[in-house]
Amino acid sequence: MAWIRRHLLAIVAFLVLFYMLLPNMVVILFSFNKPNGRYNYQWTQFSLDAWTNPCGAPGMCPALGLSLQIGLIASIVATILGTAVAFALGRYRFKGRAGTNLLIFMPMATPEVVMGSSLLTLFIALGIPTGRTTILIAHIMFCLSFVVVTVKARIASLDPRLEQAAADLFANEYQTFTKVTLPLVAPGIAAGALLSFSLSFDDYIITNFNASPASVTFPMFVWGAAQRGTPVQINVIGTVMFLASLAIVGVAQLVNARRSRVKVA
Repeated sequence: MAWIRRHLLAIVAFLVLFYMLLPNMVVILFSFNKPNGRYNYQWTQFSLDAWTNPCGAPGMCPALGLSLQIGLIASIVATILGTAVAFALGRYRFKGRAGTNLLIFMPMATPEVVMGSSLLTLFIALGIPTGRTTILIAHIMFCLSFVVVTVKARIASLDPRLEQAAADLFANEYQTFTKVTLPLVAPGIAAGALLSFSLSFDDYIITNFNASPASVTFPMFVWGAAQRGTPVQINVIGTVMFLASLAIVGVAQLVNARRSRVKVA
């Protein structure tokens, strides 16, 4: 009992982490399952068939490519615009600043069903046909808020004395921004970009409202496949995305650890 009390926090943390990662472990396990019928929900035997032929499910790879394309473009545009808005809200006082803050939070607080249907109504009223363009516009719209909030929090935590020190060393505004401010804000910008890509790649509800039959994203394909039959290749793509996310986080942690050692030295 004494050992349990000393390690209670670590035990609880491990159990919570195991609970959170259990679905991912199931996805990884069943990516090596041999196809056995329509849904492939039961384990039969170990097989690499799905890994050797990840595009074996008809229509899955085009849907995956569309999701990656839209997610990449949406995250880039949302990161650029969101970073600019975050600097404006975090560094300057202007008329309408409070209202702008409220508008930024509205897409985050609005249910996706409401946002998706509202955007569809807007596109129909403007005569814009649904498809890749409308999906991209919708994704940029709801990703923008998350970038602003993430980068703004990073800006609020900056020590203004660092920029003042750069000015004392005869650095102009451009040099101060590129050499001091931007590197300090870069982790927040990167976090906002990764969050935007994840939200865009994962979104189904808003995408389904503003998509056309010819523009099927990966989440839409997965939903449709669940009605007809789930191919094992879906688990392969899920495993690759999960491992890629872990790799990005691991690299970021290694970079931060190396920077910390350099600062200490």
